[in-house]
Amino acid sequence: MATDLTVELVAVRHGITAWNLERRYQGQQDIPLLFPDAEDGLLALRDALVDEQFDAIYSSDLNRCQQTLAWAEVAKANVPLSLEPRLRELDFGEYEGKVYDELKDLPHYRAWIDSVGELQIPGGESAAQLRERLDAWLHDLATNGRVDGHKKILAVTHGGVIRELRRRFETIHFWDGTVLQAQGRRWQLIYQQDEHGKGEWQCSSSSAVPALANATP
Repeated sequence: MATDLTVELVAVRHGITAWNLERRYQGQQDIPLLFPDAEDGLLALRDALVDEQFDAIYSSDLNRCQQTLAWAEVAKANVPLSLEPRLRELDFGEYEGKVYDELKDLPHYRAWIDSVGELQIPGGESAAQLRERLDAWLHDLATNGRVDGHKKILAVTHGGVIRELRRRFETIHFWDGTVLQAQGRRWQLIYQQDEHGKGEWQCSSSSAVPALANATP
């Protein structure tokens, strides 16, 4: 395989919502940010990204991500912005709006937990379906990167999406991939394509956003 493209991808989770504080499954419900609770995290994220220059920005089309993007103040007139449904949170179906205590005794919920999120949620998605739409988005990222020269990309998305991306790029366990609201990850990625046109993303490094105070420069 020949190296075709190198990309720095920064993926951040939206700020705090009321359902986050109540520990409700939000999924694809269009829940807005909660103020003033969300403000500290959003300001810290803004400070972390203030000097960043992105070639392209993608955001989940749900309101809480668009609000987070607006607070981050990174969108510029000459930077393409795409509202991307494929960056939505996992569809939690019948679990959306509910908390653990309302679900813990349901056999299908226990089976979903035991499957480490792999089973399809009643009325919702499976982890494989989430990965499938992320695969399609990553393929487009490679295509756009080659055509338009995108080298540094911001994605404003959801906790479940970042968890799946971490599982892919950092090869960590599902339960270890959690990121807090208004935080995220930075990946240095290499896209390689073989002679048959089949491509694959590989990660050369990963770090926290905002950077950890004790991180090595």
